[in-house]
Amino acid sequence: MKIVRYSIGRKTAYGILKDNRIERIAGTPYRGIKGTKEYRKLSEVKLLAPCLPSKVIAIGLNYYSHAKEVKMEVPKEPLMFYKPSTSVIGPEEKIVRPKGCEQLDYEAEFGVVIGKTATRVSKADAMKYVLGYVCFNDVTARDWQRIDKQWSRAKGSDTFSPLGPWIETDLDPANVTVEAYLNGKRVQQGNTSDLVFDVPALISFITNSITLLPGDVIATGTPAGIAPMQSGDVIEIKCGGIGTLKNTIA
Repeated sequence: MKIVRYSIGRKTAYGILKDNRIERIAGTPYRGIKGTKEYRKLSEVKLLAPCLPSKVIAIGLNYYSHAKEVKMEVPKEPLMFYKPSTSVIGPEEKIVRPKGCEQLDYEAEFGVVIGKTATRVSKADAMKYVLGYVCFNDVTARDWQRIDKQWSRAKGSDTFSPLGPWIETDLDPANVTVEAYLNGKRVQQGNTSDLVFDVPALISFITNSITLLPGDVIATGTPAGIAPMQSGDVIEIKCGGIGTLKNTIA
């Protein structure tokens, strides 16, 4: 099932996408999904970021291939950092390079959307708290990351968390291809089977100290192949079984 969030005119709603047609659902998808038999064509609406996270918990160095690429040891525990809600944008929205940023990189990632409040969750129960999955781009001002020695500005600036294009609920997170295409050329490829810490382990570790709320997103890390983007470039993040998240660099 593909859960979308969309606007038409001044109205915003959640819906279920099937065969290029959206059925609006009552309320949000976090308290059960109830169809309304109100339909729209996909071409009639604007797709928005499919969730509104209070926070994004992103994970660094979580692919063996990426750790090898940057010549760093894999961490013994998940390396977490925050990306604020103000960094979130949806499909087809513009990624804006901040003034003073000289190197703006893409990082293709597989995102996990939380479906209900999660606190101190065991690995065995972790998947009960997942609503579904999204494509995610951990946009990074690489020069700021080097200068600042911590990642708040480099990874949390406005428009630095594109996600979407929808939430896919029916997927095995243990075997998902993750790719980036820059101006139509594949520049990054990996698979979640290469994760250092898998989705249940991440949910359990995070919720041991941080409560996750419905709509929050875990960005599970990027495989090898990160590189810069230029103004006017088109960046596409593709995750097998989900779809394609497309954005342009302003």
